[in-house]
Amino acid sequence: MYHAVVRSKVRKMWRTVGSGDGAYRQAVELASPDVHFRFVGDTPMGADLHGREAFADWFERFERVFPGLRLTLTDVVVKGWPWNTTVVTRLRVRGTLADGSAYENEAIQWVRIRWGRMVEDTVLEDTLRLNEAYRRQELANAT
Repeated sequence: MYHAVVRSKVRKMWRTVGSGDGAYRQAVELASPDVHFRFVGDTPMGADLHGREAFADWFERFERVFPGLRLTLTDVVVKGWPWNTTVVTRLRVRGTLADGSAYENEAIQWVRIRWGRMVEDTVLEDTLRLNEAYRRQELANAT
């Protein structure tokens, strides 16, 4: 029963967070004050940071760099108990870049939750596609 409740809450949260326009604040509110966030990869969006404020700053930057990008939850797996829950999500990333080209990618997110608070969030996305999209955004915005 606990896993079903967590899955339902995760699906509901991603319907909001994935819509963009500052909706990430819901995820930030669920984070523990010392959350550890990693966006894996050697790209300008790569991150390994601690704290709710740094977590929020990363999302704000992401929305500035990629306005209109939408993340859609395609699968969620939950295991563990309230004191140590693991949530793994699979996400589809889509949007239109500043140069008019389409962007599509996939991401996997690994989250650890303790007593209702996210303590760790690790995201893996195809960094080659992401880096190319970042480069396109920079070129389009420079002109």
